[in-house]
Amino acid sequence: MDKVKVVKIEDRIPKLKEHRKQKANRRLIYYLSFFFLLLLVVVYFQSDLSHVKKITVSGNYFVTDNEILEKSEISTKTKYLNVSEDEMMERLEEISEISSVSIQKKFFNQVIIKVSEFQRVGYFRKENLYYPMLQNGKMLEPLKKNERPVNAPVIVSWKDPEQLEMMAQELQKLPEGIIHRISEITHTPAANSSNQLTLFMTDGNKVVTTISKFSDRLTAYPSLVSELKPEEKGTFYLGISTRFERYNKVEESNEQN
Repeated sequence: MDKVKVVKIEDRIPKLKEHRKQKANRRLIYYLSFFFLLLLVVVYFQSDLSHVKKITVSGNYFVTDNEILEKSEISTKTKYLNVSEDEMMERLEEISEISSVSIQKKFFNQVIIKVSEFQRVGYFRKENLYYPMLQNGKMLEPLKKNERPVNAPVIVSWKDPEQLEMMAQELQKLPEGIIHRISEITHTPAANSSNQLTLFMTDGNKVVTTISKFSDRLTAYPSLVSELKPEEKGTFYLGISTRFERYNKVEESNEQN
């Protein structure tokens, strides 16, 4: 019969004491770690370290950085963890000029705001004031007295709001290069066409056309002008058919009369 090894209690006591000591030390380390972590969290939230450090705004042209920051309700005093991308996007999309927004939070405490603006397709002139018209048909507050329309035609003599909205939709379809060549658009209804327009171009020519199929017909303007001699100026009639009438023809007929 095998002998059973007997361990005396006196031999086991040091090992039990060491085990208990290690367990107590681990518990102490755990509590100390938790305490210091909690302390760091408290210090972080009470210090400037928890604030937004950098705000970058891009994609805006007509809307200023200050307007975007004010509307977004964010500053370098804002707690970084309190920044809600969805709430900021909702607030910024209330600005008429802004079509879309994206918000990105990056390390370390950086917030990036990217916006896309509706294009200004024209300026509606009324009582010597110029109201920017967006591609979605919305009208903005008039420009200040010292401001002038840029990169879009001036729209005058217009009474029908529904036709004006159609005009905005047609203008947005045009390439920027052609929009910049239009100086003024006047609503000149005729007996056989209530939506007839007269366009004064920056190169000295005129264009008579209609709101319907406006963008399709104006797209051909650069190629039509390229067929003229540099000194030739006149009126293009863009309808079902296209014709050109030189200005000097009118002058010659007047002189003969």
